[in-house]
Amino acid sequence: MDMASLLLMLVLVALAWFWFDSLRALEVARSGGKQACSEAQVQFLDDTVASVALTLARDKDGRRVLRRTYRFEFSETGNTRLEGQLILLGDKIDSVTMEPYQILP
Repeated sequence: MDMASLLLMLVLVALAWFWFDSLRALEVARSGGKQACSEAQVQFLDDTVASVALTLARDKDGRRVLRRTYRFEFSETGNTRLEGQLILLGDKIDSVTMEPYQILP
């Protein structure tokens, strides 16, 4: 096997790893958004999250991990669409923020 073939194989393996890691992170973010909405007693809209940013960051142990930011929408009444944001460090949820919403009695 020559050097070009080996390099191509390594690139393909790296892309496959990134693809599967991104799918796993998307599932973690989706269930995290759903859980945050459930705890806040609001409706998680469209049953999905959208990736908006990807950067390198350090986790609490000082290791370099991917920092992924996801956006989701929720509604407190069913008539409005408000935005929430969820940040993953590696495969752990770092923070969830939601736009201010009206608490219904």
